[in-house]
Amino acid sequence: MSGPTAPSRYDFEYPDEAEHPGGKSTLSQDQTVLIDELLDNPHASASAADFEVVNDQKAGIYEATVGDREIAGLSYNVADDDRLVLLAISVFPEFRKKGIATELIRQVLDDVRAQGKTVTVMCPIVRTFIENNPEYAGLVDSKHPGVTKGPRRS
Repeated sequence: MSGPTAPSRYDFEYPDEAEHPGGKSTLSQDQTVLIDELLDNPHASASAADFEVVNDQKAGIYEATVGDREIAGLSYNVADDDRLVLLAISVFPEFRKKGIATELIRQVLDDVRAQGKTVTVMCPIVRTFIENNPEYAGLVDSKHPGVTKGPRRS
């Protein structure tokens, strides 16, 4: 007889409306690399001067660029006038482990705050960032928080 396993840094639960079977999802290797980056070096952050963040509202993505090259992005949907659904972050492999993900998430959440909006977090990497940076927890919409950490409570 074995007891429940302890939650790992890769255990996330999705709300029913996300339509993940059983409310759980297996993270990709790319996602685990970014979560490891956030958790293993939580204070690493690329300088804002290292890249520019542009909100492409038509495409629904905050793009991090160096010159004319996109190096990372955080996609989103507009849920209503007051809320964004943060879907997924990606960082090109050669730019990982440099704090790009951390700084991109920080700049996106700062922009959301400046607009007076809230977020629903469907991206486990963004959820991990917020859990480790509680000053951003107030941006998560209480009615639609999105993905959560650990086993679902009945």
